Amino acid sequence: MTRWLDEREQRAWRGYLAMQTQLQALLHRRLQADSGLSYADFDVLVALTDRDGEQVRVLELAEALRWEKSRLSHHLSRMQKRGLVARRECADDARGAFVVLTAEGRRAIEGAAPAHVEAVRELVFDGLDADQVDALAGIAETVLTRIRAAG
Repeated sequence: MTRWLDEREQRAWRGYLAMQTQLQALLHRRLQADSGLSYADFDVLVALTDRDGEQVRVLELAEALRWEKSRLSHHLSRMQKRGLVARRECADDARGAFVVLTAEGRRAIEGAAPAHVEAVRELVFDGLDADQVDALAGIAETVLTRIRAAG
């Protein structure tokens, strides 16, 4: 038997979907206008700056971003042409390769991050009190734990 969403759950779910879609679209437009980076570029650059040595195996990066390997490969090729990342062969494994943050990629993320974090602060956190921030973090953690458990 189908467990339909009740009115309260439906309002919450539809509100979440609208918020997530509109927030991502606006953040993407602002990021593009401010820095010339797409949201996907930004995600890749953040993942690289979060790593020691600012390099990561392609497969690990795909897993961290939750992207299909083919999507990542195509995107990395575009970023490589723009000088944001480079590929380096792995000495230990001839099949493996590293994605490496370039100096241009470092400049791009350092230039983009301040305006992006200000947009996130303006659109999300400046409108929430401390309890709401804690609730948002708790909800995200709970849902992500259930997603991981579901595989």
